[in-house]
Amino acid sequence: MSIPIFYSEKYHYPLPENHRFPIDKYILTKEQLLHRGIIGEDQLADPGLIDEASILLVHTPEYWHQVKTLGLPPRMVRRIGLPNTEVSVLRARNSVAGTLSAARSALRQGIGMGLAGGTHHAYPDRGEGFSTLNDIAISARCLLQEGKVQKILIVDLDVHQGNGNAFIFGEDPEVFTFSMHGKDNYPLKKEKSDLDIALPSGTEDKEYLNRLTTTLPRLFEQDRPDLVFFQSGVDVLATDKLGKLSLTKEGCLQRDRIVFSTCFEYEVPVCTCMGGGYSTRMADIVDAHCNTFAAAAEIFG
Repeated sequence: MSIPIFYSEKYHYPLPENHRFPIDKYILTKEQLLHRGIIGEDQLADPGLIDEASILLVHTPEYWHQVKTLGLPPRMVRRIGLPNTEVSVLRARNSVAGTLSAARSALRQGIGMGLAGGTHHAYPDRGEGFSTLNDIAISARCLLQEGKVQKILIVDLDVHQGNGNAFIFGEDPEVFTFSMHGKDNYPLKKEKSDLDIALPSGTEDKEYLNRLTTTLPRLFEQDRPDLVFFQSGVDVLATDKLGKLSLTKEGCLQRDRIVFSTCFEYEVPVCTCMGGGYSTRMADIVDAHCNTFAAAAEIFG
């Protein structure tokens, strides 16, 4: 099966040099996926831009107006960590559209993947942590409103807690938020997910994978989701500058296999978004992200 990959670099540039690092990984990952033969050019699809009505299912009109008119106060821009420019707004809208398109693809054929997204730190009235718009929350609300699904499980394995999603869906029984993250990592103030597993600094492959292996099937059994959103951040690596866990690339790959295998076994569609990755060497980030796509092809291909 050919897995569609939703992404378009035409919305991502130009950005100031001091903001290129967290963004460059997307185009480099795409190029490496093609180079390694993990995907073909025919799998890449431009999802376009998410519409305003969908954005407003999650974000407040006041916040969205500030974002789209490039009127975010400097303190909010600093909190996000990305400039509030026309390009950054287009990029954010394209990333959300990519996640929603990937989710629709998952409902059709079992899996869909966005080559961006995972911006789980955005709240209804503000962004933070490289997250301007919350792609998973917007996509989930769209599908629930359309009646495409009744129950959603968010599996957030970024090293940072998915605080935005935890807050947004805190009173929503239709969405179960599961975050397994570094206990001592950003954000300093954690929100309450439906299930949080806060791991101590230095956690290595064996402990991490054991916790995941014993937790996921239980969630599938108790929650019976119609769709999984998998936030597959690779900032769990020991080489990551902003993470405090100690996974190897092989451990990270095994993590992805566990998630995809569990979804496949329970016949639950899975939508994957990339999330964070801030290792010193860009090659480590790109390799780990490519491994996520390789694992998906291995299980669902």
